Amino acid sequence: MAITVARAPVAPVRIAPSGRLFSLRLRELWAYRELLYFCVWRDVKVRYKQTAIGAAWALLQPTLTMLAFSLFFGKLAKLPTNGVPYPLFYYCAVLPWTYFATALQNCTNSIVEQQRLITKIYFPRLVLPISAVLAGLVDFAVAFGVLAALMVYYRIPPGRAVLLLPGFLLLALLTALGFGLWLSALNAIYRDVRYVVPFLVQFWMFASPVAYSSSMVPGRWRWAYGLNPMAGVIEGFRWALTRQGLAPGSLFVASGCGVILVLLGGMFYFRRMEGTVADLV
Repeated sequence: MAITVARAPVAPVRIAPSGRLFSLRLRELWAYRELLYFCVWRDVKVRYKQTAIGAAWALLQPTLTMLAFSLFFGKLAKLPTNGVPYPLFYYCAVLPWTYFATALQNCTNSIVEQQRLITKIYFPRLVLPISAVLAGLVDFAVAFGVLAALMVYYRIPPGRAVLLLPGFLLLALLTALGFGLWLSALNAIYRDVRYVVPFLVQFWMFASPVAYSSSMVPGRWRWAYGLNPMAGVIEGFRWALTRQGLAPGSLFVASGCGVILVLLGGMFYFRRMEGTVADLV
């Protein structure tokens, strides 16, 4: 004898954009934290899938850039390094810069590259740019081994300031995410944004103390120079690891304030554009 079990009717769920002007819906993002984890893991696996040397690509780019800078800006141009050996001086800057540049470009393309996923299912679109930024931390961790080897080779032991490195790395992450949110939303509307980003990154590198020390900037302009968030990040890395140069106090404060404004503005703008992204991509 068949037994029929009555099921309670399921109420339909209507997904609609928030009617409030300033709404980030961070609680919804937390509810999709497992999706964020799998998106990060997917980005890491896809990056090294069917590659010849695997994770060694994370070492080649910063190492070769460091060697080129040591030759041209160090041996030939003889720019001052406050007594720090050229390879270590440049690698302390190239490492966070490589992470930032890669994370910014991946974040910019995250929405357009996932257009099939966006048009088929609903989830907070903010997951995609965040996962693109977090995935780059794996490359950073791999390349950090070269920096540790350089410090051992030049016999420069880390001091207590090295405990501040996570704060400087967090500032680089938030900088890439803040600007990446603006650019990823704009890239969904204007596809030529992806061609502007490499030029922007190249210009930004020369506007940051990657190939030179920020001590070359006049003191009265250091606060304005600190509005470039990567200036505080790079000088913070050098100071925390080598204990040479000025502590990035004013630079870090100015950079932090600028990043907070850019990040909040990027999140609000991205949320406002979230409802129309599926139609545009």
